[in-house]
Amino acid sequence: MEKTYIYNKVKVGSRAFRVIITSLLLTTSLTSCLDTIILPDDKTVDEDFWQTKEDVSSMVNAAYQGMVGEDVIEQLLVWASRSDELVLGTESSGAYTDALEEMAAVNMQVTNRYAKWSSLYSVINRCNIVLERAEAVMSVDPSYTQGDYMVDRAHMLALRSLCYFYLVRNFRDVPYTGTAYMNSSQEMQLPQSSPAYVLEQCIQDLEWAVQYAVSPRSYGTGEWRRVGWLTQDGIRALLADIYLWRASVTHSQSDYQRCVEYCDQVIASKQAQHVKGRNEVEEKLYPLASAEDAYTALFVDQNAEESIFELQSRANNALCRYYYKWSASTSFRSSSTEGYLRAAAIFDPGKAASNVAAVGTSQVFSTNDLRLYGAVFAGSDESFHVRKMISNQSVTAKTAQSRDNQMWTTLGLNQNLIIYRLTDVMLMRAEALVQLANPSDESDTYLQQAFTMVQAVNSRALYRDNQADSMQWTKTYRAYTKDQMELLVMQERLRELCFEGKRWYDLLRYNYRHVEGVDYNRTFAEQMDANENFQPVANYADMLSLMTRSRGTDGPAIQAKMRNEAYLYLPVPNSDIIVCPLLRQNPAYKSSNQYEKTY
Repeated sequence: MEKTYIYNKVKVGSRAFRVIITSLLLTTSLTSCLDTIILPDDKTVDEDFWQTKEDVSSMVNAAYQGMVGEDVIEQLLVWASRSDELVLGTESSGAYTDALEEMAAVNMQVTNRYAKWSSLYSVINRCNIVLERAEAVMSVDPSYTQGDYMVDRAHMLALRSLCYFYLVRNFRDVPYTGTAYMNSSQEMQLPQSSPAYVLEQCIQDLEWAVQYAVSPRSYGTGEWRRVGWLTQDGIRALLADIYLWRASVTHSQSDYQRCVEYCDQVIASKQAQHVKGRNEVEEKLYPLASAEDAYTALFVDQNAEESIFELQSRANNALCRYYYKWSASTSFRSSSTEGYLRAAAIFDPGKAASNVAAVGTSQVFSTNDLRLYGAVFAGSDESFHVRKMISNQSVTAKTAQSRDNQMWTTLGLNQNLIIYRLTDVMLMRAEALVQLANPSDESDTYLQQAFTMVQAVNSRALYRDNQADSMQWTKTYRAYTKDQMELLVMQERLRELCFEGKRWYDLLRYNYRHVEGVDYNRTFAEQMDANENFQPVANYADMLSLMTRSRGTDGPAIQAKMRNEAYLYLPVPNSDIIVCPLLRQNPAYKSSNQYEKTY
């Protein structure tokens, strides 16, 4: 299938478009708390732009294009690498490796290259510019209708909310603004908002946006916009994710229920869109590609039927650097270079279990699970090269692929980064259902419904000639407690979504569900001001054990360092702390800021 680049499909010959895009890509030195935001600091923006429907479309496209920038993809990959999935590579050195080693050792400095949020705030600002300027275009260009404006507004609210959701999950207390910054003379001194406030703003925006966003059914099965834009399905998946996160922190049953409702809507939509007779099979009525076709559909051809939202990349150098070759070469693997990150030993193909990997075992996959062979390359090392999103070879047989055959997908450096797909949503639903279950009732129907989701995702991945590993609601699984089912769902998410930037957030939700006293309605600074003896909530020991199980002998020391909630988050960028007196550093990190406090 020929790759289509969504974000290059905008006509760029319109008056001032080239000027504004050039301006958007210029970094301005600002004396403000968001001094690294990229501003369109050009009078053309106000005087000559925003005159036609095409101008608005150009700026909507520019916002999406910002999400596939190398800095953004790098952050999404690295921020999520702090789990048990990945370990540091062995063949690189320099600034990137030093920064990764700091992060892995839970010894991050406030100047660490990965402790930055400017690229996501740049996307947020692009969204805010459209939200502030687009409405007036209706009065000067009759072809730009109210319906067009509502759709564009939905796009920008959804994309902005996705950015804020990533920021909250990685920094906790972040500045929130819905104001468009058009030039460096504007006042940009912003304090941090509580995570509860930011998430509530996102939910309100998304619940408005989903009413006016385009239905994915408006596009054909092979149309890139079906998964390249945030359609109604993408927005509902994002809402489900936010509700699941907030429910895990606050232990809110109503938020878990909202998560289930939005997951149900996405699943129903995908069922309605399903085109029978294609490669997809119907696992328990869910339109999923067969085990033999899934890898190619999702990670080679891309934009698969079961996909929901993918960042359409033209040159995914960040993925190349971290999972393939830090030299960014597009040739076959050589013995001298590798990615900055490698798959952990829990993915060792030689130690896969002969049946479905059970709760509490150290190994992830069974030998009959084709996802094993799509995840990593075989080898004799204690860590392994990532295969997923790297190799363009199909996974159609139960055989370990040689690392010598490793090749970048289509040799074009254009692998999409999948943000949401159907199985992710199915397992979100399962996770929420488990938390709705009554822990004292082992026959609770919520647990059986959750198992059905896990069973469908798992069975589609098994080698068709041997279904011996197939999960069944037999005496074994029926006897699972709520806590055991919670771990089963987490294990299935690891099998299905490994290396896709999900596991770290799964572990954080698991942690929050098992601790009490987290105050998401106040920033750390507000809690410190209210109580000079403030101590962040201690982390859940079982979560820390899982998170560090791939760290070998360093595991206990890392667990000791990550003793409380503050250590789950990154330091506030030091460059912004220096110029903005309103910003307060995360108490887990040392800083020259006057509010320094470490534990």
